[in-house]
Amino acid sequence: METTINPNVKVNNQKHLKLLLWLGIAGMVMLFSALISAYVVMEGRTSWLHFDLPAIFSISTAVILLSSISMNKALSATKANESQKASAALLITLFLGLLFAVLQFVGWHDLYANNIVFAGQNSNPAGSFIYVFTGLHIAHLLGGIIALLVTLYKNSKRVYSSENRLGVELCASYWHFLDGLWLYLFLFLVFVR
Repeated sequence: METTINPNVKVNNQKHLKLLLWLGIAGMVMLFSALISAYVVMEGRTSWLHFDLPAIFSISTAVILLSSISMNKALSATKANESQKASAALLITLFLGLLFAVLQFVGWHDLYANNIVFAGQNSNPAGSFIYVFTGLHIAHLLGGIIALLVTLYKNSKRVYSSENRLGVELCASYWHFLDGLWLYLFLFLVFVR
C-alpha cells in the first residue's frame, strides 16, 4: 500500500503557526492598550506624580532598535542560505536583547533611587505604571529571548534554509513586535505624560 503525502500540509501548518503568533500578538496589544487607557484615566488624579524617565531608557531604546536591524540581517542571511551569517546575526540580536533587559533593570534602580517605587507607602500610580509597563515588556522579551535561543540552536543544526525559514520568520516577527511595542511605550511615556 502506497502512502501519499499531501504537499499542502506544510503550507497549512505554516499558516496555522503564523495565525497563532498573530493571535498572541493581538492579545498583547489588547493588554497594553488596556494598561495605557488606565494610565490616561489615572493621570487625571490630583495625586499624580510627575517625574522624568531615567535617561538609561533612551539608551535601551536605541539598543532594542539596533536589535531589530540584526534580526533583519539574520532573516536576510537565512533567505540567502548563509547559515553562519544568520547565526552571527541571531547572536548579536540575543546579546542586544539581554543588554536591553539589563538596561531596564538599571532604569528601575534609578527610579528606586529617586524614591519612585512600585508599591507601598511611598508609591504613586505614576511610578507603579512605569514598573508595570517595563516589567510586562521584559516578561514578553523573555519569550523572545527563548525564541532566539531555539532559533539559534536550530540554525546551528542547519534546519533553516531559503526554502525552510518559517522559524526564523516567526522569531523575527515576534522580535520586531517587541521592538515596536517598546518604542511606542517609550514615546508614550516621554510625550504623553
